[in-house]
Amino acid sequence: MLALAGFLTIAVFLAAVLSRRVSVLLALTVIPILAALAVGAGPRIGELIGKGVTTVAPVAIMITFAVLYFCLMIDAGLFDPAVRRILRWAKGDPLKITVGTAVLTLLVALDGDGASTFLITVSALLPLYRRIGMRPLVLAGVVCLGAGLMNMVPWGGPTARAMAALQLDSGTLFLPLLPAMIAGALWVLLAAYLIGRAERKRLGVITLDEPVAGETVERGTAARIRFSANVILTLGLVAALLAQLAKLEILFLVAFVLALLINRPKWTDQQRLFEQHGHNVVLVTTMIFAAGVFTGILSGTGMIDAMARALVGVIPGWAGGALPVLTAVTGMPLSLVFTPDAYYFGVLPVLAETGSALGGGPAEVARAALLGQMTTGFPLSPLTASTFILVGMTGVDFGAHQRFIFKWAFGTTLVMTVVALATGAISL
Repeated sequence: MLALAGFLTIAVFLAAVLSRRVSVLLALTVIPILAALAVGAGPRIGELIGKGVTTVAPVAIMITFAVLYFCLMIDAGLFDPAVRRILRWAKGDPLKITVGTAVLTLLVALDGDGASTFLITVSALLPLYRRIGMRPLVLAGVVCLGAGLMNMVPWGGPTARAMAALQLDSGTLFLPLLPAMIAGALWVLLAAYLIGRAERKRLGVITLDEPVAGETVERGTAARIRFSANVILTLGLVAALLAQLAKLEILFLVAFVLALLINRPKWTDQQRLFEQHGHNVVLVTTMIFAAGVFTGILSGTGMIDAMARALVGVIPGWAGGALPVLTAVTGMPLSLVFTPDAYYFGVLPVLAETGSALGGGPAEVARAALLGQMTTGFPLSPLTASTFILVGMTGVDFGAHQRFIFKWAFGTTLVMTVVALATGAISL
């Protein structure tokens, strides 16, 4: 009975989300509440929701201050010198421009937000692409590769959803994937090199008679000191995150407060920051808390356990060990079918519990999902709004974009899967 109720709940949730007739927020809250009433858990709904929301609260706090921190750093011009140096180094060589595009995207995408990454990189580089005669399709594709990979960071959407759905911390979920992510970055650079080489063969190296816009910027003493402080603070934050000196929400809270003191000490300036970027924070955190309702009810009522037992009964024993690899390899193509909410809150918990029942662990299945599902696959998916920012700004046809970059993005997933297997992040 519980297994059937669980499968029906997830089916209704997926249908509601994919139809786009119901908001994800309502689907994550109303549907599980109705399911709880149907299985007789009505008197416990408050308790189940309370436990679920409490569990995801640290993730919501971390996301809040991470997004605000990187938005502040972008506004403060932390990445501007990188943009200028890449443009100056690339000059009129299509190969260098393409590789520079990948490097710039990997840096800017540290904020974990696809929309801001696309806005910054395309705005900075599209004039140069047009001036050289390079195809905007190349710009969209290479930015897609870098942004997709960097969507794996703990404050990015997929990882945050996986942590919330399975009640995992970043140390357990993300850190074992670092070697695979580094390998993915090297693959992205290699792909950019190969794509750029083809563009160089088509166009040759172009001589620019005029300096590239933005090469020289005057900085006062105060601005230089502020910039240096931002660099030191960000490097210190990244080091502290990797060393796990404290919980992520604590580190980002402290870093954000220090960043405010450095860049916007006045309350009026801080208010403008919150007004400008607060809507992004609210959208993400409300979704995380709604996910707490969904997972709290499905877990607390025993539906997830029951569904996992049902799946174990039909999956052959020999196939159990292959579940993480199958999850990894199918994750990227399934980005074209499932929204991140539908997959990470609806599908992943059942896969993770099934993996546990077959002798694996939920963290292993979650890591496998992050190797492709709405990470390498999100900038090709028609289910994410930021994808249309990318193709809209570059002016490329969406179908052409998918056909051009799919094999390279899927290659990122395959490379990371191999390294994840070799390092033990997932097993076969």
